[in-house]
Amino acid sequence: MNPINTTTVTPSWTQMLHGADYNPEQWRHRPDILEEDIRLMKLAKCNVMSVGIFSWVSLEPEEGVYTFEWLDEVLDRFAANGISALLATPSGARPAWMSAKYPEVLRVEANRVRNLHGFRHNHCFTSPVYREKVTGMNTLLAERYSNHPAVIGWHISNEYGGECHCDYCQEAFRNWVKQKYGTLEQLNLAWWTTFWSHTYTDWSQVESPAPHGETQVHGMNLDWRRFVTDQTVDFCRHEIEPLRHAERLLPVTTNFMEFFEGLNYWKFADILDILSWDSYPTWHDHEGDTMQAAKIAMMHDIVRSIKQQPFLLMESTPSLTNWQPISKNKRPGMHLLSSLQAVAHGSDSVQYFQWRKSQGSSEKLHGAVVDHAGHEHTRVFRDVQDVGTALEQLQRIRGSQVQAEVAVIFDWENRWAVKDSQGPRNTGIGYEETVLNFYRAFWERGIAVDVIDMEQDLSKYKVVAAPMLYMVREGVGERFEKFVEAGGTLISTYWSGIVNENDLCFLGGFPGPLRSVLGIWSEEIDGLHINDRNRIIADDTNELGLQGTYEVQDLCDLIHLESAKSLAVYGDDFYAGRPAVTVNHYGSGEAYYVAARTKDHFLSDLIESITTRAGVKRTIAAKLPQHVTAHARVQGEEEFVFVQNYSDEVKSLQLDDNDYEDLLNAETMAPSSTLELQPFGIRILKRQL
Repeated sequence: MNPINTTTVTPSWTQMLHGADYNPEQWRHRPDILEEDIRLMKLAKCNVMSVGIFSWVSLEPEEGVYTFEWLDEVLDRFAANGISALLATPSGARPAWMSAKYPEVLRVEANRVRNLHGFRHNHCFTSPVYREKVTGMNTLLAERYSNHPAVIGWHISNEYGGECHCDYCQEAFRNWVKQKYGTLEQLNLAWWTTFWSHTYTDWSQVESPAPHGETQVHGMNLDWRRFVTDQTVDFCRHEIEPLRHAERLLPVTTNFMEFFEGLNYWKFADILDILSWDSYPTWHDHEGDTMQAAKIAMMHDIVRSIKQQPFLLMESTPSLTNWQPISKNKRPGMHLLSSLQAVAHGSDSVQYFQWRKSQGSSEKLHGAVVDHAGHEHTRVFRDVQDVGTALEQLQRIRGSQVQAEVAVIFDWENRWAVKDSQGPRNTGIGYEETVLNFYRAFWERGIAVDVIDMEQDLSKYKVVAAPMLYMVREGVGERFEKFVEAGGTLISTYWSGIVNENDLCFLGGFPGPLRSVLGIWSEEIDGLHINDRNRIIADDTNELGLQGTYEVQDLCDLIHLESAKSLAVYGDDFYAGRPAVTVNHYGSGEAYYVAARTKDHFLSDLIESITTRAGVKRTIAAKLPQHVTAHARVQGEEEFVFVQNYSDEVKSLQLDDNDYEDLLNAETMAPSSTLELQPFGIRILKRQL
């Protein structure tokens, strides 16, 4: 693979961005609509549009025939009206003429059947022809528009995802494997191919996983996922390269998706200048809005944590989607609340899909700022105006940082390995849910959290939670030891320290490289049926002050104490009385182990005690009402506090002893004032550090 270009460009815009995906090519037959769009954009207080995302055929209707004039006109109109553009490269969907003339650009599925033309991202990232065509198009875009006054950045493709199993990709995978392992002997050892006599005797025998072929070699499955990420990153780098040669360098981004499993987003950090993602919560569903809010907050924090800098909310819906099983209308207040939630967690923009509803095809009923009615006299349009007004009042927040003393580890490769493993619970292993439950326990207390992978520097944190760290890559155990030894607090759980980076089990006892810092040895793990329950009972004199009995389910780890001390024991079954929660005093710090999957009540008590003990800062030094949270961004000597109510009831809380200025309501609040939050309400307060 080619080396990744790590050039970075700092965004030059000085305002909070507010806008949408705009598809003017769909309305070239209606110049009246294009004219009206400018008026409505200004009325909605939108200052940026993402354009050109799926415009390839409109820019190149025949091979080598280019029609940029319509895009010239759109961008010129933007510049004349104070509207900026994030200009997209159109690789997300190739034109039909290309598929017909060069069928190799179309993907081959895992069953080894090539797709027909259609859908989007139905292209091979390895295809020399597709790479050549993308380079040609992106070079022309860079030459024509990098100096345009309306263009402030590049939007690379759209929602990268998927994989190809064609001959080009098979050969690229073999080369990737050769480069990683060097010899077949090392490959066979890493993949443990003596199992079922699957030993490779020639590199040509290496293929990607297939439903009618190999799927049970876990090391191979893991490496295939790594390869797909690397190949996608390399394709992204290939897209960016022509833009880096433009006379005027502009920042580049590409939009991630919510907890998308197929790509390890951490691998994109070095080639993108700013990260962005597309947020589509299912508000008002059976899980409840607080659970939804915590889940989306966690994804915001993932995207922010990857580069440790502000990000962009590239897409969200101002009303409904058309692809979720059920998508309710947002209740009054929810659009402003959910939009500013992104800002609270580090976004410098609120953007939507889409600006104007399509008249036909699959997204014709997807939410938009401008409905089919075509005017501003709708509830949704007014909601969008409210967000625009709020962002105008929050300009000083742009570029500010989130300062976290807590990290939660959510590692993509660990996720792949956990879900591929065949172990004590093959239905409902629950990695994502477990991490989210830990994250939510901090989030509900208004504690800032970085969500990181296992290889990040831990030195700036007071507390690190690493739930279900089944895979422990080389050096991670030693990093945890140094963190705790220096005074940090580590929280680990069941199903941790089981395998190395090749998905090979650690020999000598679990939790492998974590055994020393945790001070325990895991003998076996019990998988509970869906209706099975056990209990953990707090020791009378435990140092966390845990009290009483807590219910556990799904998984119970049967452990032995080495240097650790018991804080709680199992209450039932043949392992009643054995340790279930432990602490190991290691150097100047502490390492906790939770041996069973618990209910939220236990996690709440655990995190309350640990964060208090570790001196972790809370955004507001007061107890927050249920369904209310608070998060802050820091700019110099000023801190901006976002107090959010995710319930349909009025909530109130007493502020701490700081002086506050309410930015949206332009009023001053004295220390210890009572703050009232309307249903689905948000208040943004400024205080001096």
